[in-house]
Amino acid sequence: MRSYSDIYRTITSALFAATRNRFRLSQARGCWTYSGAAKGATASIPIVFAGNEGPVKADLVASLARPGGNATGVYFFASELGAKQLGLLRELVPAAARIGLLINPNSEGAEAVARKVETAASAIPVAIDVVQASDRNGIDAAFATLVRNKVDALLSTPDPFFYSRRLQIATLATRHAIPAIYAVREYAEVGGLMTYGASLKEAWRQLGVYTGRILKGVKPVDLPVVQSIKFELIINAQTARALGLKISDNLLSLADEVIE
Repeated sequence: MRSYSDIYRTITSALFAATRNRFRLSQARGCWTYSGAAKGATASIPIVFAGNEGPVKADLVASLARPGGNATGVYFFASELGAKQLGLLRELVPAAARIGLLINPNSEGAEAVARKVETAASAIPVAIDVVQASDRNGIDAAFATLVRNKVDALLSTPDPFFYSRRLQIATLATRHAIPAIYAVREYAEVGGLMTYGASLKEAWRQLGVYTGRILKGVKPVDLPVVQSIKFELIINAQTARALGLKISDNLLSLADEVIE
């Protein structure tokens, strides 16, 4: 996998070229590294972003209501949902006493997410085993560590690289009989046990709406950052059966979709 600094340099170079060629708009999705690189490269081309960290903290906008500058977009809270995901995972696996937390050390906010999950875990209480991965082999090694530490369940943090490797991660979790929860429904669609988070489909739809409005002449400064309001719980019942888990009536009633 390319480093985030390499990605930053590539995007910056592309945006400088876009500025010279008078491009009308830039889109950046999934990671503030991409959005920050775009914003740092141009103050004239409108930028429409979508990401899971706070855009104010990332210095992309002045405020959610009044973005200022040339950037606006969608904020879908993925990194803020660890406590909720931990609670759902514990309801599915009530006996879980040791839970793994998979993070990408190269991802912005990874340490902050880990701290939030560890704080939530201390109130339950459960022990948290943090494992790190930033490439394909690292994911294999992380699962080897989880198996060696005999974790009872796994919470996989939101990350663009993990999303690109979601089939590998979901397959390893099932192969090693580790019940896991993820941030977006696409994991459940490839065999992941359970997901809870904002609807990416809705986020991309809103991204398209803002892109269309800007191309028609609306300025980013006049478009407040959209905050996701649609969150969904998806359960893969086939995976649950393969892991020998019984889904409680409460979880079934909360689920937006149960994949059979």
